[in-house]
Amino acid sequence: MGELTFYSYPSCTSCRKTKKWLVTNSVQFNERHLFKNTPTKKELLQLLSLTTEGLDELLATRGGSYKKLGIQVEDLPLSEVINLLIDEPKLLRRPILTDGKKLIVGFNPEELKRITN
Repeated sequence: MGELTFYSYPSCTSCRKTKKWLVTNSVQFNERHLFKNTPTKKELLQLLSLTTEGLDELLATRGGSYKKLGIQVEDLPLSEVINLLIDEPKLLRRPILTDGKKLIVGFNPEELKRITN
């Protein structure tokens, strides 16, 4: 397993659950505050390449930030969507964990077991 990167936000319940799971199971990880240390364009493209559902897997479409936009992200070119995510990291679902080969979005103990073994 490569180094595990954990994109999180402290007030996010799923992030806290995931962090507790990682610590309880003695998993080494590099934590990045999603809003203070937003993924770069290269990192976002890497995360996207690991998804099975594309943007749907990473976008928090039920959140207020997305609804306020009033746009259909599917209608935008990928480069614009990536720039939008860098400018508005609240549009990303969280937490996001990756070891560079696998991706987990949200708190998912079964997936956490798979990625950390």
